[in-house]
Amino acid sequence: MTAATTVLLSEAEIAACVERVAQALALRLKPDCVGICLLTGGLWFTADLTRALARLGVDLSFDALWLSSYGDGRESGELLLRADLQRPVQGKQVLLMDDVLDTGASLKFARDHVLRAGASEVIIAVMAQKPVARSIEADVVGWEAPLRYLVGYGLDDGAKMRGLPYIGALD
Repeated sequence: MTAATTVLLSEAEIAACVERVAQALALRLKPDCVGICLLTGGLWFTADLTRALARLGVDLSFDALWLSSYGDGRESGELLLRADLQRPVQGKQVLLMDDVLDTGASLKFARDHVLRAGASEVIIAVMAQKPVARSIEADVVGWEAPLRYLVGYGLDDGAKMRGLPYIGALD
C-alpha cells in the first residue's frame, strides 16, 4: 500500500464488483456487440470485465477510444480525442467501459461519438460512480464511490498510481 492512500475497495472486493457487472451484462449483450474501452483509466476494468464476460460465454469484439481531459494534473481541462475507433460500429450494439463516472463529460463525449458513428445502442458500464451531478448515467455500476480523490485500479494522480491493485483515496 502506498503511504498516502487509504484503501476504500480491496482487490477481492473489486473482483466481486466486476463479477456482478459481468452477470448484469451477460444476458443483455448481443453476439455482435463491440466492447469499447475508454483509455487510459478504463483499461484495468475493461480487461477484468471482458475476461469475466468470456467466462460467462460472452465474447466481445474489442476496440478503444483514447480520450484525455486531465493531462498530468488533477484539474479537468479540454476534452481531446487522442485516438479514434479502429473498427466500424455501424448498426451494432456498443458497450462503453470506463473506470469512473464523475461528471460524465468523457462518457457523454464517447457515447455521442459512437452514436454518430452509427451504433444502434450504447450500454455504459463503469467500475465506480461518484455522487455528483453529471451529464450522463451509467447502465451498470460496479461500486458507488465516495466523493474523494480516487487512485488505483486505473485511477491516477498525475499519471501515477494507476497500477495499485485496490482503489484508494488521496486526502
